[in-house]
Amino acid sequence: MRFAHVVLPGGGSPTLVIVDGEGAIPVPALLPDGPRTLEQLIAGGDALRAAVSEAAATYDGERVQIAEAAFGPAVLTPPTIMAIGLNYAAHSGELNLKTDDTPTVFTLWPNSIAAHGGTTTWSRAMTEAVDYEAELGVIIGTAARDVSEEDALSHVFGYTVVNDITARNIQYSEAQWSRAKSLDGFTPVGPYVVTADEIPDPQSLHIWTVLDGQTMQDSTTGAMVRSVAKLIAHLSKGITLLPGTLISTGSPGGSGYSRTPQVLMRDRSTVTVGIDGVGELTTHCRVTD
Repeated sequence: MRFAHVVLPGGGSPTLVIVDGEGAIPVPALLPDGPRTLEQLIAGGDALRAAVSEAAATYDGERVQIAEAAFGPAVLTPPTIMAIGLNYAAHSGELNLKTDDTPTVFTLWPNSIAAHGGTTTWSRAMTEAVDYEAELGVIIGTAARDVSEEDALSHVFGYTVVNDITARNIQYSEAQWSRAKSLDGFTPVGPYVVTADEIPDPQSLHIWTVLDGQTMQDSTTGAMVRSVAKLIAHLSKGITLLPGTLISTGSPGGSGYSRTPQVLMRDRSTVTVGIDGVGELTTHCRVTD
């Protein structure tokens, strides 16, 4: 199944929908007290997901036209956002950073989460070196602690698209990367969450970025230094990955900062990052003085 959060006609908070070829089905309409968010759906476990799927199969009510919908972030309140740096050799090389024997792990802050089609704004006084990073997002479905690589993918609820927007001047001036990547709106996520059963191999997905009409990144998740399964197994050592946790798994080569001349996000830029089979995530940019 393919889920999203959209603002239904009449406004209000984003509501969970199932997206199919005919539009979008509001999930709360399927069941009494049906889940209104992805986080509530995940918390309900397999039984709730099965009930939602069964009800959706026979739904004959009103659908939302997804082309006209305003999206919310694919995840609204993840308990943690874990991000992986330097997980593609081409990207670490172009940034002149070393890929270590163990993953580079940092966190992203919740204020940074943004939606497909939204506008991310930053101050020119703070940074003029804002870069894109297309990444596969992994959403944990069941608690995972000390899991093996062989069992890791069984804990995945689904996959989404993340643009790990980065203020490179801040990244290179501080020992920790979290602040450089956690300015308001710097973590667009979505528009969809595709359940794990529809992505049998997360290491065989085309991943790409288009900035102002120019293709900047064009790779495959198969180029990851560490697979999704390896990352989950590593992150779960001694730490419980709670249901709803979002893991952003790193970006391939092609960053704008490393180019000569540099090609960075600027005022009124539009950037789309995409993963075949998962979705396309677009962000508009505005720069203030």
